[in-house]
Amino acid sequence: MNVNYPKICVCKDKRVYVFFYINSKRYRLFNGKRIGLQLDPNSYPVHIRYDKAQLLAAEVYKYVSQGGIFKEYNKESLVTGKLTDKEYLKLSLNIKCKEDYTKSYKSELNYAYKLLISASKSPKYERRDIIKVLEYYNNSSSYNSLLKNLKVLFNKAEELGLENNPTKGLKRKKSKANLNKPFDDIPAILNEIKAFNYNLYLCCIMTYGCLLRPHREVRELTWGDFTTDLSYIKLSGSRNKSGRNRIVPVPSYIRELLNKGDNNLNIFTGTTKAPNPDYFKTIWGRFKKVSKLLEQDQTIYSFRHSGAIEIYKRTGSLSKLQKALGHSSLAVSLTYLRGLEVSELEERDMPMV
Repeated sequence: MNVNYPKICVCKDKRVYVFFYINSKRYRLFNGKRIGLQLDPNSYPVHIRYDKAQLLAAEVYKYVSQGGIFKEYNKESLVTGKLTDKEYLKLSLNIKCKEDYTKSYKSELNYAYKLLISASKSPKYERRDIIKVLEYYNNSSSYNSLLKNLKVLFNKAEELGLENNPTKGLKRKKSKANLNKPFDDIPAILNEIKAFNYNLYLCCIMTYGCLLRPHREVRELTWGDFTTDLSYIKLSGSRNKSGRNRIVPVPSYIRELLNKGDNNLNIFTGTTKAPNPDYFKTIWGRFKKVSKLLEQDQTIYSFRHSGAIEIYKRTGSLSKLQKALGHSSLAVSLTYLRGLEVSELEERDMPMV
């Protein structure tokens, strides 16, 4: 569908109306009755009719762009503002990008959208178009990531009125598990990191002991996220990947390192701003070059993996592991621990150094 934003015209008798084009055909409305809106600019004094017509123009454009239907003047035939698949996807992308997601995730959605647009010039998408886009990747991990993002866009577009969702039924490629290698000697590697950079040390020990995700959950921590006695960290659903509120115990060996400041200050910078998103990634890259203890495939996330393994070994509880990791379901925890499934957490359940 090709629809332009309505323009306003003033007649010789001072009446106003809005006019617009759908697929090159012109339509005009003097009021909002045909779109179910009780707005009649011409019922107002002459000097404010134009302002009311601007409101009418905005409402008409919104209604038509979202697929609204109205009757032609003095006719029974219907005019539809139904969007093309590409227009639905663009609207879907805009909505997702306004939601509370990370900058990198929004970039992934934008990239998936651009691949879709370049894959076909047709206004309607078929299954073969999606397969063509997915064929950009042979690597199963990249393939699955792109498929996930395409499904997100099409599912939202379907909610908005898209009739055909070509991603339905498309399955992920099977891939081998590629988990971060756990640490054998936690105290030794933590001491080496401590000597290199204290902020990185604090990030790693909290990733291990509290099982927080380092690059957002730990990096963005403020003193207001801790209870007064520093015994718990409380994160709202908007602050963690699962989207659920999360309460995590803080082991005593971590509490000893903390000196509570003002609630609105970040624990690393001492200001209201958190370190930049690549802060710990950059420091870790430098540490890797000088470390004598790091092994291949060990990352900051390996501390979270090591802590998860320890919790499961010490508690034998699948639900406690799920709670500690902040996973949305046990199935996610199963995948995380290569088939090991792991309520309420207490300090004695947390990893020990």
